[in-house]
Amino acid sequence: MFNLYFTALKSLAIKETNRYMRIWVQTLVPSVITTSLYFIIFGKMIGGRIGDMGGFSYMEFIVPGLIMMSAITSSYANVSSSFFSQKFQKNIEELLVAPVPTNVIILGFIAGGVGRGIIVGTLVTIVSLLFVPLHVHSWFIVVITILMTTVLFSLAGLLNGVFAKSYDDVSIVPTFVLQPLTYLGGVFYAISMLPPFWQGVSKINPIVYMISGFRYGFLGKTDVPVLMSMSILVVFIIVLYSIVWYLINKGKGLRS
Repeated sequence: MFNLYFTALKSLAIKETNRYMRIWVQTLVPSVITTSLYFIIFGKMIGGRIGDMGGFSYMEFIVPGLIMMSAITSSYANVSSSFFSQKFQKNIEELLVAPVPTNVIILGFIAGGVGRGIIVGTLVTIVSLLFVPLHVHSWFIVVITILMTTVLFSLAGLLNGVFAKSYDDVSIVPTFVLQPLTYLGGVFYAISMLPPFWQGVSKINPIVYMISGFRYGFLGKTDVPVLMSMSILVVFIIVLYSIVWYLINKGKGLRS
């Protein structure tokens, strides 16, 4: 039975990986180009006027945030579009009637989202080396944070795919929810620079904790305790996984 489930998981993961690698010009390149523009505009042109941020140049300060931002959007978009496409084409019904647990279906889609998120994050990191030297305070924090974040947003993309009724529904959340939260999550500024009231408001945004934890892994500086960042990631993953499992297991919005 274990071999059956493992084969099903491997097949799903390979299918999801082949999907974004087959059209890599659309799935990988745009994020790298967009982030390169951020480096040029914010890092080179504006960064020189801002000065140091906590002992680091502005370019060095924004690199972790830009890497995380690209990984978040890529992992989310990969799963939401892939799942909805299969639901729209009625292919998802084949998975629902297959003799595999709901957990295998979820993990298969997560594998695709995490893979794309990490590849894009790695490409952005390589591009950043053209502008600034690489500083890594803790490889463990860097790796565990990006892994947990891409898992979280793969689950969020899966949730979006379950509820979406059209391709417009797939694009609404990234445009009107995910993108604003990411920009307000401390990518281009330190939360400690804000007035006390707005610091409190910012800490409602979960992306703040992800970017802060990731930045600590690179620079050794953070706006919130690293343990708190990790704990919030774990809680969100558990909550989203439970919701997605329940919806898929019950076939909510999936069975005609």
